[in-house]
Amino acid sequence: MDGKSTPPPTLDDALAALRRGEPIGLPTETVYGLAADAHNPAAVRRIYELKGRPSDHPLIVHVADALAASRWAGDWPQAAEALAEAFWPGPLTLILPRAANVPDEVTGGQDTVGLRVPAHPVAQALLRAFEGGVAAPSANRFGHISPTTAQHVRDEFGDAVPVVLDGGECEIGLESTIVDLSGETPRILRPGKISRPEIEAIIGPVAEGAAGDSPRASGTLASHYAPRAQVEVLARAPLVARYKELQKRGQRVAALLRGQPFKDIEGEVLPADLAGYGHALYAALRRLDARGFEVLLAELPPHTAAWAAVNDRLRRASAPRDADGT
Repeated sequence: MDGKSTPPPTLDDALAALRRGEPIGLPTETVYGLAADAHNPAAVRRIYELKGRPSDHPLIVHVADALAASRWAGDWPQAAEALAEAFWPGPLTLILPRAANVPDEVTGGQDTVGLRVPAHPVAQALLRAFEGGVAAPSANRFGHISPTTAQHVRDEFGDAVPVVLDGGECEIGLESTIVDLSGETPRILRPGKISRPEIEAIIGPVAEGAAGDSPRASGTLASHYAPRAQVEVLARAPLVARYKELQKRGQRVAALLRGQPFKDIEGEVLPADLAGYGHALYAALRRLDARGFEVLLAELPPHTAAWAAVNDRLRRASAPRDADGT
């Protein structure tokens, strides 16, 4: 050891890795992505290999602006233009008919493609310099907790992903809202920071949840965003009772509380406000998981449209792990 530390990867390092067909860790305002050249099928397959992700589970293509996004779509309806103008760059993914040259590896073999324009300045700088699209699912093993810091990505993949751009903690901390515009009725397939009322204010009524003919989309499996520990979501009073019950059984249990601590309850207290809670959630789950707890009890958040994304992530984190084989 010579005492010299390795300098952190630069934007040029990341661009060179992408052009070599290697995935990189990329910060966005939502979570960190595992990004590769979306026009390079071999590079995209490497994402699936690293994550252990089923090859029919589609990826989201990240581009610098709406004009670039439109080139990946076989159709660019007025609803897409309106939503892009209102919310891009930002935490919104649009699902549209794919252009003919989009690789099957990106779409999971479907005839649609997910498109997003991230707002993070590091992601924007990379995409503008790369002059292409990157396929970038969350930079974690498939089904596990999404990363919200560069260190989370390094912890997840180690030397297998040597280039991780550090953009600090993700501002939002929850994945993007996914809106499917490929069918007759616009549908929210995954809730995120941009809520249903905000979307409806731009394009009118939208449905929620997948229909029978909806395309598969990222982060919509029953079990997802999950720590190793079993997760249960309970209102505060039942949570306290359940905590004491599990402790008496000798299980290692911790709680994820909102706003106020509770005496003699071990765990973490997240901010009561939505923005603070969403920003902190995944990092808190990772810290508690690293401490080896067997069960994590999460306090039930408010059941409102604004909190839909948080409720969605906690529901998937607490789903039976065999629901989707994850």
